[in-house]
Amino acid sequence: MKLQQLRYALEVYRHNLNVSEAADALFTSQPGISKQIRLLEEELGVQIFIRSGKRVVSVSQPGKAVLEISERILRDVQNIKNIGSEFTDHDSGALTIATTHTQARYALPLIVADFVKRYPRVNLTIKQGSPAAIAQMVSNGEADIAIVTERIDDHPELSKLTCDEWNHAVIVPKEHPLLECMNPLSIEDLASFPLITYEFAFNQGSSIARAFNKAHLDNPDVVLSAADTDVLKTYVRLGLGVGLMAKMAFDPEKDADLELVDAAHLFEPSPIWIAVRSDTYLRGYTYDFIEMFSPKLTRDVVDRILYTPVVEDFSI
Repeated sequence: MKLQQLRYALEVYRHNLNVSEAADALFTSQPGISKQIRLLEEELGVQIFIRSGKRVVSVSQPGKAVLEISERILRDVQNIKNIGSEFTDHDSGALTIATTHTQARYALPLIVADFVKRYPRVNLTIKQGSPAAIAQMVSNGEADIAIVTERIDDHPELSKLTCDEWNHAVIVPKEHPLLECMNPLSIEDLASFPLITYEFAFNQGSSIARAFNKAHLDNPDVVLSAADTDVLKTYVRLGLGVGLMAKMAFDPEKDADLELVDAAHLFEPSPIWIAVRSDTYLRGYTYDFIEMFSPKLTRDVVDRILYTPVVEDFSI
């Protein structure tokens, strides 16, 4: 059994059982991946993947257990490498941040610029996606940390470091009829117009979904859902609907043709978390990036949150 074989099997699983895509991601050949997985299956005496002809169609029951353990093994191997690198070459390596477009575009630029100056030998990568997607990236080991702006209850394996909060705002073109509804703006007023907002805005448990449900407005007219705040603004400018977005994404100079209406009274603030796996060994520069993003999260604080064992109280 080789680590490479475990890595190949995991990559096929992560690419929705597409061997060709897994080969491209690993910069190797499709026949090479298939051969190594077959050899692993022969050695284990179980079939990891169920096939129809040459096509992988599903994961077998024992295959699920093999993949789960393989992921843990490869993560531990990476942790061992990180420990070695921390003491032999502490200011070089790689750091992958997963976050939303809004955070990447509006919250991170100055932090990233400072980090790159401090650690020029660290290869920094920023991956963007929905809150669910970026949480999955950290869970899978595709990213080291995620900056998350919505609840991630589906990932108990991730630890959350509370950073800050963000509020929603409404944007409309100048002289839009909504601007007449300002005493103050109600959620019923907002629901009377077509809406443009984020793809995840009405996910179950989000602050927007809770506010509309509380007002018994379960089916608002969402004419466009976007992952990208700049796309959202573009369609607001075209008059397609009223924009509902993160207040931090409004630039008074660049967005001077739009009117901003604070909606903090309509929606609960949304927390900003940094999510990491508590079984991951964090490099020194990762601690520094976390503290640069949220100064209260010093190394000592992060370690206490991640690594302090839970003490169970069995008293009655």
